Amino acid sequence: MEAVEIGRFQSLMHEQYGERDAARGIDATVAWLAEELGELAKAVRKGTSAEQLHEAGDVLAWLASLANQLGLSLEDAAARYADGCPTCAATPCRCA
Repeated sequence: MEAVEIGRFQSLMHEQYGERDAARGIDATVAWLAEELGELAKAVRKGTSAEQLHEAGDVLAWLASLANQLGLSLEDAAARYADGCPTCAATPCRCA
């Protein structure tokens, strides 16, 4: 399995599902994201590593779809954490 950079992943999701996701709309996309997050939580509690990986991928895909519809970059969102905790700037975090 080939690793995919987060920006490329977001572009792939737009290429594969962008029109369909836009037609579905933001509210429905948030609902699908929440549902997939619930499936990930269940897989973490009771599933196999393969099921957890599958559901984590689905959560990422729906998050990328939402970011695309909102005109946001997941790379920019991730950059918030690049220099340590956004609150205390430490790595690891030293917040109380």
